[in-house]
Amino acid sequence: NVLRTGNKTAALLTLLLDGGKAAVAVLLARAMAGEDAAQLAGLMAFLGHCFPIWLRFKGGKGVATFIGLILALNWALGLAVCATWLLAFAIWRISSLAAVAAASASTVWMAALGAHQLLLLGIALTVLVFFTHRANIDRLRAGTEPKFGGKK
Repeated sequence: NVLRTGNKTAALLTLLLDGGKAAVAVLLARAMAGEDAAQLAGLMAFLGHCFPIWLRFKGGKGVATFIGLILALNWALGLAVCATWLLAFAIWRISSLAAVAAASASTVWMAALGAHQLLLLGIALTVLVFFTHRANIDRLRAGTEPKFGGKK
């Protein structure tokens, strides 16, 4: 969304900060209390991003936060999810479609890469990404979701 403003620096900083806050939460929880706490911290960072109390539960869609927490939980899995997003975006040029494709593929990647302990979290996050993108999905189905670089 920030990239649509045309400010690439702001978009990159938003991506890094949204992903970074989840990664920091995961890494701190892992260091202090182990893997289960790391997963819980990642989920809470995601929920806090998407449904912040101080914004009346109307936050972001959580894609960068999702990617940041996955990278921190399992870097190989995170890279596979990033590659999925990039490939989907390169093909369709629609960010929301790339986001739901990457979220959907994350559980497949978890199974393929042997990260079975993350499957329950992965399913929950995928459902939440679909929930936060429900308006985008409606526009995708109607054929009205804008492509990146397309006419405004």
